[in-house]
Amino acid sequence: MKTRNYHLITAGIINLFTALLHTIGGQLDLINPMLSSSLNISEKTQLLGVWHMVTVILFSSSLLLLYYAFNKKDRILIRVIGYLYILLSIPFIVISLLYGTLVPQWILLLPIGILSILGVKKVH
Repeated sequence: MKTRNYHLITAGIINLFTALLHTIGGQLDLINPMLSSSLNISEKTQLLGVWHMVTVILFSSSLLLLYYAFNKKDRILIRVIGYLYILLSIPFIVISLLYGTLVPQWILLLPIGILSILGVKKVH
C-alpha cells in the first residue's frame, strides 16, 4: 500500500482549485474585458499568451503535486515548485501593501508553496 502525503495532497487540491478559478473566473473577470478593450492586438495577444502559460503551469503543477503525494520518488521538483509558489506570492503581497488593496492571489499561492515544502520534508 502506498503511503499518502497529506501535505502534498492538500497542496495539489488547492492548486487544482486555483487552476480552475484562474481558468474560469479569470477568463470572465480579466481576459474577456481585456479582449474587448482598446489595447492593440499585439498587447492583447501577448497578455493572452502569458495568461495561458500560467494556466498550463497551474494545471501541470497540480498534477505533479498529486502524483508525488502518492509516490516516494525524488522530490526535488516538488521542492522547486514549493519555493516557486512562495516566490510568486511575494509580488502579490507587496503590491497589496503598496497600493493598500487586497490582491488575493497570494492567499492561494503561499499555502501551496508551504504545504509542498512541508510535504517534501515529511518524506526525508
